[in-house]
Amino acid sequence: MPPENQPPRVISARKVVKRYGRAVALGGLDADIGPGITGLLGSNGAGKTTFISLALGLRSRDDGELLVLGQDPATSGIEVRSRIGYSPEHHELPAELAATDFVRHLAEMHLLPRRAAVQRANDALWLVGLGEERFRPVGLMSTGQRQRVKLAAAIAHDPELVLLDEPTDGLDPMQRTEMLALIRRIGTEFGMNIVLSSHHLEEAERICDAVVIVEGGEVVRAGTLADLRRGPEGLVVEVDERADELASILTARGIEVTHDEAVLMIPASDEVYDEVRDAVAGLGVGLRRLEPRGRTLEDVYLGAGA
Repeated sequence: MPPENQPPRVISARKVVKRYGRAVALGGLDADIGPGITGLLGSNGAGKTTFISLALGLRSRDDGELLVLGQDPATSGIEVRSRIGYSPEHHELPAELAATDFVRHLAEMHLLPRRAAVQRANDALWLVGLGEERFRPVGLMSTGQRQRVKLAAAIAHDPELVLLDEPTDGLDPMQRTEMLALIRRIGTEFGMNIVLSSHHLEEAERICDAVVIVEGGEVVRAGTLADLRRGPEGLVVEVDERADELASILTARGIEVTHDEAVLMIPASDEVYDEVRDAVAGLGVGLRRLEPRGRTLEDVYLGAGA
């Protein structure tokens, strides 16, 4: 049981191991996922999908302990899955089925009566923006629409936990923004706990309350975004030209500089503002931006992989 001052754990993993032959997918993974929206982050092949499959009880682990909503999916798979909504990464859905029939079928698989399943399917499809398209065969839908159908199917039975595996895969920037806003709404307005698996850090920064960063089958960093972002602030400097020369001047003055084309990132302090001002004036270049920047999730991720 978690301490009284901590929220209950939605997923708790201790030393979880999963092998495929000689390949180790998860090598002693430890993670505590609490309520809210949590980003499960990592590069492709890091072990995110394997972890989701274990949480669903679709695969058996080789070692360790795993509890999902207080139950072990290895021994209580049916009970656990009845309380979970799942959107897989792949887009291979039954092409001939209308969206409403597909979502209704999955709702019935979660033990909803037929009449309730029909109503829930229609409601879920309206919620994800496919109300007018709900009778259209899934095979005639775009990738963006299929992603929304999968999301509707994952939430139609009103689950306690929703697992979303790469829900923005194949979407253009506008569609990604809309999908993330929809996921955030579902997690906040409808009170569903959500685990969002993604290799896009900016997605987690937009909508997640906490993150678990996985690499090589192990958790390398985890915590709330607020806690992980704590750390030394930096100063963003952007100039019209001659950024290389500006970086060299500041480095020669003992200032640590991270350089990316026309943008420089340096540790923030009262003294460094004067140094930047003098260096920019001495070069006679235009200053586009001079502003503080807090620690980002990318800083955390790169630091975790160091």
